[in-house]
Amino acid sequence: MYQFTPDEIDSSRANHQAVIQDAENIDAKRIGNLGEIAFEQFCREYLPAEMWEWQNEDAIRRCNPESFAGHDFEVFGYEVDVKTSRDVSAFLPENLVEMDSADDIIVMVWHRDNEDSLILLGWEHVATLESKVETEEQFSGDTPAKLDHLAARPMNDLQDLGPNTANMNQKPENPFQPGDRVEKRDDEDASVGVVVEVLPPETQIELFGQEMDGEAVRVAFPSSLDEGPGDWRDIEPALLSSYCDDQDVSLYTYKHENLKFAENPYTVGDYVVKSSHDDPNLAVVVGIDGDEVSVVYEGPTGEEVAPANLSDHCDDEDLKRYQYSPDELEFTTLEEHGED
Repeated sequence: MYQFTPDEIDSSRANHQAVIQDAENIDAKRIGNLGEIAFEQFCREYLPAEMWEWQNEDAIRRCNPESFAGHDFEVFGYEVDVKTSRDVSAFLPENLVEMDSADDIIVMVWHRDNEDSLILLGWEHVATLESKVETEEQFSGDTPAKLDHLAARPMNDLQDLGPNTANMNQKPENPFQPGDRVEKRDDEDASVGVVVEVLPPETQIELFGQEMDGEAVRVAFPSSLDEGPGDWRDIEPALLSSYCDDQDVSLYTYKHENLKFAENPYTVGDYVVKSSHDDPNLAVVVGIDGDEVSVVYEGPTGEEVAPANLSDHCDDEDLKRYQYSPDELEFTTLEEHGED
Protein backbone atom coordinates (compact mmCIF):
# COMPACT_ATOMS: atom_id res chain seq x y z
CA MET A 1 0.00 0.00 0.00
CA TYR A 2 1.05 3.56 -0.57
CA GLN A 3 0.08 6.82 1.10
CA PHE A 4 -0.38 9.99 -0.95
CA THR A 5 -0.59 13.44 0.62
CA PRO A 6 -2.10 16.02 -1.73
CA ASP A 7 -0.70 19.53 -1.62
CA GLU A 8 -2.66 22.76 -1.92
CA ILE A 9 -2.40 22.79 -5.71
CA ASP A 10 -3.69 19.20 -5.98
CA SER A 11 -6.68 19.91 -3.73
CA SER A 12 -7.57 23.20 -5.39
CA ARG A 13 -7.46 21.78 -8.91
CA ALA A 14 -9.36 18.64 -7.92
CA ASN A 15 -12.20 20.74 -6.52
CA HIS A 16 -12.32 23.37 -9.27
CA GLN A 17 -12.33 20.73 -12.01
CA ALA A 18 -15.29 19.06 -10.31
CA VAL A 19 -17.13 22.39 -10.34
CA ILE A 20 -16.30 23.06 -14.00
CA GLN A 21 -17.33 19.50 -14.86
CA ASP A 22 -20.74 20.41 -13.40
CA ALA A 23 -20.72 17.12 -11.52
CA GLU A 24 -23.92 16.11 -9.75
CA ASN A 25 -21.90 15.34 -6.62
CA ILE A 26 -19.03 17.83 -6.31
CA ASP A 27 -17.56 16.10 -3.24
CA ALA A 28 -17.48 12.68 -4.89
CA LYS A 29 -15.96 14.07 -8.09
CA ARG A 30 -13.31 16.01 -6.16
CA ILE A 31 -12.34 12.90 -4.22
CA GLY A 32 -12.24 10.91 -7.44
CA ASN A 33 -9.89 13.49 -8.95
CA LEU A 34 -7.60 13.22 -5.92
CA GLY A 35 -7.55 9.44 -6.35
CA GLU A 36 -6.42 9.85 -9.95
CA ILE A 37 -3.70 12.29 -8.89
CA ALA A 38 -2.53 9.79 -6.27
CA PHE A 39 -2.32 6.95 -8.81
CA GLU A 40 -0.49 9.21 -11.26
CA GLN A 41 2.18 9.77 -8.62
CA PHE A 42 2.50 6.00 -8.15
CA CYS A 43 2.89 5.50 -11.90
CA ARG A 44 5.47 8.27 -12.06
CA GLU A 45 7.63 6.64 -9.41
CA TYR A 46 7.29 2.97 -10.33
CA LEU A 47 6.30 2.53 -13.99
CA PRO A 48 8.10 3.53 -17.22
CA ALA A 49 6.65 6.83 -18.45
CA GLU A 50 6.26 5.60 -22.01
CA MET A 51 4.06 2.71 -20.87
CA TRP A 52 1.30 4.56 -19.05
CA GLU A 53 -0.94 7.49 -19.89
CA TRP A 54 -3.32 9.53 -17.75
CA GLN A 55 -6.37 10.35 -19.83
CA ASN A 56 -7.44 13.30 -17.66
CA GLU A 57 -4.07 14.95 -16.95
CA ASP A 58 -4.73 17.98 -19.13
CA ALA A 59 -8.32 18.34 -17.91
CA ILE A 60 -7.33 18.37 -14.23
CA ARG A 61 -4.27 20.60 -14.75
CA ARG A 62 -6.38 23.19 -16.57
CA CYS A 63 -9.62 22.44 -14.68
CA ASN A 64 -11.52 21.71 -17.88
CA PRO A 65 -14.29 19.14 -18.39
CA GLU A 66 -12.91 15.64 -18.87
CA SER A 67 -13.03 13.73 -22.11
CA PHE A 68 -15.61 10.99 -22.21
CA ALA A 69 -13.12 8.13 -22.14
CA GLY A 70 -14.46 5.14 -20.27
CA HIS A 71 -11.26 4.77 -18.24
CA ASP A 72 -8.81 6.98 -16.36
CA PHE A 73 -5.44 5.47 -17.34
CA GLU A 74 -3.83 3.16 -19.83
CA VAL A 75 -1.08 1.06 -18.25
CA PHE A 76 0.88 -1.49 -20.30
CA GLY A 77 -2.02 -1.52 -22.75
CA TYR A 78 -4.65 -2.21 -20.07
CA GLU A 79 -7.56 0.15 -19.46
CA VAL A 80 -7.46 1.17 -15.81
CA ASP A 81 -10.15 2.87 -13.72
CA VAL A 82 -9.42 4.40 -10.30
CA LYS A 83 -12.08 4.03 -7.62
CA THR A 84 -11.76 6.25 -4.54
CA SER A 85 -13.93 5.94 -1.44
CA ARG A 86 -13.98 6.48 2.32
CA ASP A 87 -16.28 3.46 2.66
CA VAL A 88 -14.22 0.29 2.22
CA SER A 89 -17.35 -1.69 1.36
CA ALA A 90 -17.16 0.06 -2.02
CA PHE A 91 -14.19 -2.22 -2.73
CA LEU A 92 -16.08 -5.48 -2.26
CA PRO A 93 -15.92 -7.43 -5.54
CA GLU A 94 -19.66 -7.29 -6.17
CA ASN A 95 -19.74 -3.53 -5.64
CA LEU A 96 -16.75 -2.92 -7.90
CA VAL A 97 -18.23 -5.05 -10.67
CA GLU A 98 -21.58 -3.31 -10.32
CA MET A 99 -19.94 0.13 -10.58
CA ASP A 100 -17.59 -0.67 -13.45
CA SER A 101 -17.12 -3.87 -15.40
CA ALA A 102 -16.06 -2.35 -18.72
CA ASP A 103 -12.38 -1.78 -17.89
CA ASP A 104 -9.51 -4.24 -17.56
CA ILE A 105 -8.20 -3.22 -14.13
CA ILE A 106 -9.58 -1.35 -11.13
CA VAL A 107 -7.30 0.47 -8.68
CA MET A 108 -8.70 0.96 -5.17
CA VAL A 109 -7.94 4.15 -3.21
CA TRP A 110 -9.15 4.93 0.31
CA HIS A 111 -9.22 8.49 1.68
CA ARG A 112 -9.47 10.15 5.08
CA ASP A 113 -12.52 12.24 5.96
CA ASN A 114 -10.68 15.54 5.59
CA GLU A 115 -9.04 14.39 2.33
CA ASP A 116 -5.51 15.18 3.53
CA SER A 117 -4.31 11.63 2.93
CA LEU A 118 -5.15 8.85 0.49
CA ILE A 119 -4.09 5.19 0.63
CA LEU A 120 -3.60 3.15 -2.53
CA LEU A 121 -4.90 -0.19 -1.25
CA GLY A 122 -4.25 -2.29 -4.35
CA TRP A 123 -5.66 -3.32 -7.72
CA GLU A 124 -7.32 -6.24 -9.44
CA HIS A 125 -8.29 -7.48 -12.88
CA VAL A 126 -12.00 -6.96 -13.54
CA ALA A 127 -12.22 -10.52 -14.90
CA THR A 128 -10.92 -11.83 -11.57
CA LEU A 129 -13.48 -9.77 -9.67
CA GLU A 130 -16.29 -11.09 -11.87
CA SER A 131 -15.13 -14.66 -11.32
CA LYS A 132 -15.02 -14.13 -7.56
CA VAL A 133 -18.56 -12.71 -7.56
CA GLU A 134 -19.85 -15.73 -9.48
CA THR A 135 -18.08 -18.12 -7.09
CA GLU A 136 -19.44 -16.38 -4.00
CA GLU A 137 -22.97 -16.43 -5.39
CA GLN A 138 -22.65 -20.14 -6.12
CA PHE A 139 -21.21 -21.27 -2.80
CA SER A 140 -22.16 -18.59 -0.26
CA GLY A 141 -25.69 -17.71 -1.24
CA ASP A 142 -27.27 -14.89 0.72
CA THR A 143 -25.77 -15.81 4.09
CA PRO A 144 -24.46 -12.67 5.87
CA ALA A 145 -20.71 -12.75 6.34
CA LYS A 146 -18.77 -11.24 9.23
CA LEU A 147 -15.55 -11.40 7.24
CA ASP A 148 -15.62 -10.21 3.64
CA HIS A 149 -12.69 -10.57 1.29
CA LEU A 150 -11.53 -7.36 -0.41
CA ALA A 151 -9.86 -8.83 -3.46
CA ALA A 152 -6.82 -6.67 -4.16
CA ARG A 153 -3.30 -7.30 -5.35
CA PRO A 154 -0.40 -5.28 -3.93
CA MET A 155 0.31 -2.10 -5.87
CA ASN A 156 3.85 -3.22 -6.73
CA ASP A 157 2.45 -6.20 -8.63
CA LEU A 158 1.46 -3.78 -11.40
CA GLN A 159 5.12 -3.79 -12.38
CA ASP A 160 4.81 -7.47 -13.29
CA LEU A 161 2.43 -6.61 -16.14
CA GLY A 162 5.24 -4.87 -18.01
CA PRO A 163 9.04 -4.88 -18.35
CA ASN A 164 11.12 -5.55 -15.27
CA THR A 165 11.87 -2.12 -13.79
CA ALA A 166 13.22 -0.76 -10.56
CA ASN A 167 11.98 2.41 -8.88
CA MET A 168 11.57 4.76 -11.84
CA ASN A 169 11.36 8.03 -9.86
CA GLN A 170 10.27 10.17 -12.80
CA LYS A 171 9.13 13.12 -10.71
CA PRO A 172 9.84 16.60 -12.10
CA GLU A 173 13.28 17.95 -11.28
CA ASN A 174 12.47 21.61 -11.79
CA PRO A 175 11.85 23.67 -8.63
CA PHE A 176 9.01 25.82 -9.93
CA GLN A 177 5.32 25.82 -9.04
CA PRO A 178 2.36 27.78 -10.38
CA GLY A 179 2.44 31.35 -9.12
CA ASP A 180 6.23 31.58 -8.84
CA ARG A 181 7.80 34.73 -10.27
CA VAL A 182 10.65 33.87 -12.63
CA GLU A 183 12.97 35.41 -15.21
CA LYS A 184 15.30 34.12 -17.90
CA ARG A 185 18.81 33.23 -16.86
CA ASP A 186 21.74 35.24 -18.20
CA ASP A 187 19.48 38.08 -19.37
CA GLU A 188 20.04 41.40 -17.62
CA ASP A 189 16.91 42.90 -19.19
CA ALA A 190 14.65 39.90 -18.58
CA SER A 191 11.02 40.62 -17.74
CA VAL A 192 9.41 39.03 -14.72
CA GLY A 193 7.02 36.22 -15.63
CA VAL A 194 4.49 34.16 -13.69
CA VAL A 195 4.65 30.36 -13.76
CA VAL A 196 1.29 29.05 -14.95
CA GLU A 197 1.98 25.41 -15.80
CA VAL A 198 4.68 22.92 -14.91
CA LEU A 199 4.34 20.17 -17.50
CA PRO A 200 5.01 16.50 -16.75
CA PRO A 201 8.63 15.55 -17.55
CA GLU A 202 7.63 13.17 -20.33
CA THR A 203 5.59 15.80 -22.21
CA GLN A 204 6.98 16.26 -25.71
CA ILE A 205 7.25 19.95 -26.57
CA GLU A 206 8.46 21.44 -29.84
CA LEU A 207 10.13 24.86 -29.88
CA PHE A 208 11.06 26.42 -33.21
CA GLY A 209 10.48 23.11 -34.96
CA GLN A 210 12.72 21.07 -32.64
CA GLU A 211 11.73 18.83 -29.77
CA MET A 212 12.79 20.35 -26.49
CA ASP A 213 15.17 18.27 -24.38
CA GLY A 214 14.18 18.91 -20.78
CA GLU A 215 11.23 19.73 -18.58
CA ALA A 216 8.92 22.47 -19.81
CA VAL A 217 7.52 25.38 -17.83
CA ARG A 218 4.83 27.65 -19.24
CA VAL A 219 4.94 31.28 -18.22
CA ALA A 220 2.60 34.26 -18.64
CA PHE A 221 3.71 37.86 -18.38
CA PRO A 222 1.85 40.32 -16.14
CA SER A 223 1.18 42.72 -19.02
CA SER A 224 -0.87 40.01 -20.75
CA LEU A 225 -2.56 38.86 -17.56
CA ASP A 226 -3.54 42.47 -16.77
CA GLU A 227 -5.60 42.58 -19.96
CA GLY A 228 -7.93 39.87 -18.68
CA PRO A 229 -11.40 40.55 -17.29
CA GLY A 230 -10.54 39.86 -13.65
CA ASP A 231 -7.85 40.65 -11.12
CA TRP A 232 -5.55 37.68 -11.68
CA ARG A 233 -3.51 38.49 -8.58
CA ASP A 234 -6.35 37.24 -6.40
CA ILE A 235 -6.65 33.93 -8.28
CA GLU A 236 -5.21 30.87 -6.55
CA PRO A 237 -1.91 29.87 -8.21
CA ALA A 238 -3.29 26.38 -8.86
CA LEU A 239 -6.08 27.90 -10.99
CA LEU A 240 -3.94 30.23 -13.11
CA SER A 241 -3.74 27.56 -15.80
CA SER A 242 -7.53 27.37 -15.95
CA TYR A 243 -7.83 31.17 -16.07
CA CYS A 244 -5.29 31.55 -18.87
CA ASP A 245 -6.93 28.77 -20.86
CA ASP A 246 -10.39 30.33 -20.48
CA GLN A 247 -9.18 33.84 -21.37
CA ASP A 248 -6.73 32.84 -24.13
CA VAL A 249 -3.82 34.47 -22.31
CA SER A 250 -0.59 33.89 -24.22
CA LEU A 251 1.76 31.40 -22.57
CA TYR A 252 5.46 31.05 -23.33
CA THR A 253 7.27 27.75 -22.94
CA TYR A 254 10.76 27.53 -21.47
CA LYS A 255 13.11 24.75 -20.54
CA HIS A 256 13.18 24.90 -16.76
CA GLU A 257 16.97 25.14 -16.71
CA ASN A 258 16.72 28.44 -18.60
CA LEU A 259 14.69 30.07 -15.84
CA LYS A 260 15.49 31.26 -12.33
CA PHE A 261 13.52 32.78 -9.50
CA ALA A 262 13.22 36.53 -10.06
CA GLU A 263 15.55 38.58 -7.88
CA ASN A 264 12.98 41.37 -7.85
CA PRO A 265 9.66 39.55 -8.27
CA TYR A 266 7.39 42.59 -8.10
CA THR A 267 5.54 44.21 -10.99
CA VAL A 268 3.23 47.20 -11.26
CA GLY A 269 -0.18 46.34 -9.83
CA ASP A 270 1.03 43.86 -7.19
CA TYR A 271 -0.46 44.01 -3.70
CA VAL A 272 2.22 44.11 -1.00
CA VAL A 273 2.84 44.81 2.67
CA LYS A 274 5.95 45.97 4.48
CA SER A 275 7.21 42.85 6.21
CA SER A 276 8.64 44.66 9.25
CA HIS A 277 5.26 46.09 10.30
CA ASP A 278 3.23 44.22 12.94
CA ASP A 279 -0.10 45.30 11.46
CA PRO A 280 0.84 46.23 7.89
CA ASN A 281 -1.34 48.28 5.60
CA LEU A 282 -2.11 47.21 2.06
CA ALA A 283 0.03 48.89 -0.59
CA VAL A 284 -0.03 48.76 -4.38
CA VAL A 285 3.12 48.66 -6.49
CA VAL A 286 3.09 51.59 -8.92
CA GLY A 287 6.64 51.58 -10.22
CA ILE A 288 9.82 49.51 -10.57
CA ASP A 289 13.21 51.15 -11.01
CA GLY A 290 15.98 48.57 -10.86
CA ASP A 291 16.00 47.24 -7.31
CA GLU A 292 13.68 49.96 -6.05
CA VAL A 293 9.95 49.33 -5.68
CA SER A 294 7.56 52.30 -5.49
CA VAL A 295 4.24 51.80 -3.71
CA VAL A 296 1.25 53.84 -2.62
CA TYR A 297 -0.92 53.12 0.39
CA GLU A 298 -4.69 53.19 0.07
CA GLY A 299 -4.16 53.06 -3.67
CA PRO A 300 -6.63 51.75 -6.27
CA THR A 301 -7.00 48.04 -6.97
CA GLY A 302 -6.43 46.47 -10.36
CA GLU A 303 -10.16 46.44 -11.07
CA GLU A 304 -10.42 50.18 -10.36
CA VAL A 305 -7.40 51.35 -12.34
CA ALA A 306 -5.51 49.22 -14.85
CA PRO A 307 -1.90 48.62 -13.77
CA ALA A 308 -0.66 50.29 -16.96
CA ASN A 309 -2.39 53.51 -15.83
CA LEU A 310 -1.40 53.43 -12.16
CA SER A 311 1.55 55.79 -12.43
CA ASP A 312 -0.47 58.48 -14.24
CA HIS A 313 -3.35 58.00 -11.79
CA CYS A 314 -1.01 58.60 -8.84
CA ASP A 315 0.28 61.77 -10.48
CA ASP A 316 -3.23 63.03 -11.16
CA GLU A 317 -4.40 62.29 -7.61
CA ASP A 318 -1.14 63.51 -6.05
CA LEU A 319 -0.71 60.25 -4.13
CA LYS A 320 2.46 60.00 -2.07
CA ARG A 321 4.85 57.26 -3.16
CA TYR A 322 7.15 55.26 -0.92
CA GLN A 323 10.28 53.47 -2.07
CA TYR A 324 11.47 50.12 -0.71
CA SER A 325 13.91 47.40 -1.64
CA PRO A 326 12.34 44.07 -2.68
CA ASP A 327 13.41 42.29 0.51
CA GLU A 328 11.41 44.78 2.62
CA LEU A 329 8.13 43.73 1.01
CA GLU A 330 5.90 40.66 0.91
CA PHE A 331 3.09 39.69 -1.44
CA THR A 332 -0.46 39.82 -0.13
CA THR A 333 -3.98 39.64 -1.53
CA LEU A 334 -7.09 41.76 -1.30
CA GLU A 335 -8.85 38.91 0.46
CA GLU A 336 -6.28 38.89 3.26
CA HIS A 337 -7.04 42.57 3.90
CA GLY A 338 -10.79 42.33 3.60
CA GLU A 339 -10.84 44.29 0.35
CA ASP A 340 -13.48 43.59 -2.30
